[in-house]
Amino acid sequence: MACLLVPAAGAVVTTVAAKMIKSTEKDAVALQVSTEHGIETVEKIPFSKKLNWLSKLLWGGSALLLFEHVWHGEVVPWFPFLTSASNPADTAVMLEEMASVGGSMLLLITLVWGGMLIVAGNIQKKALQPQVSEKQGRSLI
Repeated sequence: MACLLVPAAGAVVTTVAAKMIKSTEKDAVALQVSTEHGIETVEKIPFSKKLNWLSKLLWGGSALLLFEHVWHGEVVPWFPFLTSASNPADTAVMLEEMASVGGSMLLLITLVWGGMLIVAGNIQKKALQPQVSEKQGRSLI
């Protein structure tokens, strides 16, 4: 019914927060790393960009949910837009669904984003570590 409103609200908050953080952040820090192919530049990802990833995930999820709700006739182009909001008895069910389903969707998307941050951090750490050749890394026992 209205579970899409919770991730959409989260998307609004993260979009505004990312823009505010970006205005106070300095430019991306470029680090020089020497590899066997020469010197490469690795940029540290600013937090505003990472927060923008979460914002895009939330906006995309909300758009897909909106399409699904329109498809099933739960969202209509006339006021009050949500079919469950037209009847006061259905409003309680709608609010319960927003809390349970919408909240769990927001939590799941945020956990996926956290996983993305862990993977991105590991890739950055791997890029920043000096490259060890295979001959030095193996021991003959």
